[in-house]
Amino acid sequence: MNKVNNKHISLFIVNLLMVTWIFVLTPWIISPNANINFENINGNYEANKQVAIFNNEYIQVPSSLAQEKTNLPVLGQTTIPKRIEVDLTNQRLYAYEGNILVYNFLISSGKWGKTPTGVFRIWIKLRYTKMEGGSKTLGTYYNLPNVPYTMFFYNNNVPKYVGYGIHAAYWHNNFGHPMSHGCIHMKTEEAGLLYDWALPDTKGKSVIHASENNPGTEIFIYGNPPTV
Repeated sequence: MNKVNNKHISLFIVNLLMVTWIFVLTPWIISPNANINFENINGNYEANKQVAIFNNEYIQVPSSLAQEKTNLPVLGQTTIPKRIEVDLTNQRLYAYEGNILVYNFLISSGKWGKTPTGVFRIWIKLRYTKMEGGSKTLGTYYNLPNVPYTMFFYNNNVPKYVGYGIHAAYWHNNFGHPMSHGCIHMKTEEAGLLYDWALPDTKGKSVIHASENNPGTEIFIYGNPPTV
């Protein structure tokens, strides 16, 4: 009987060690983006939020965010289909109107969380929003107010509440290398250009949901990010 019990105890310890090993070496399992709180979405700048946290470190929120200007000319309406392509292998984003390349920007995809691949569509655009998630235990916690030019995307496999998006990142300047918890990071000025170009049309509002009459732009994400 003792031998049987010892065997069961040994198997339990081995299984426990394997689970611990998986969680330690794959932090994205317990360090995801936080789910979106739909009740708090408003797209407005919060002037009293001037301190952010990224990977457990405090940083100052740039005071110029509220005054960022994209200075785009009025492009007018177009019937040419728009699409965004994100190449994870080369850490680049391409914006197309038909077969014409409009923008080509460096990005930072998931490092502490995997960026999903597939075909998605923008479902909401926010001039500013707050993002929070990660793990304090793993040192990947983030609490980022006033994240500008945010475009959340989804598909049938990645629901809206999961919170994957394309947005500006003011807390690092390491674009071209994975740096996110799953989202697509961009330089602020370039994210602004893409935000104004992509659909749905904001109609001058700080937050806009895609609709049948104002659909979101399709996003194609492919490739494998470089190992870090």
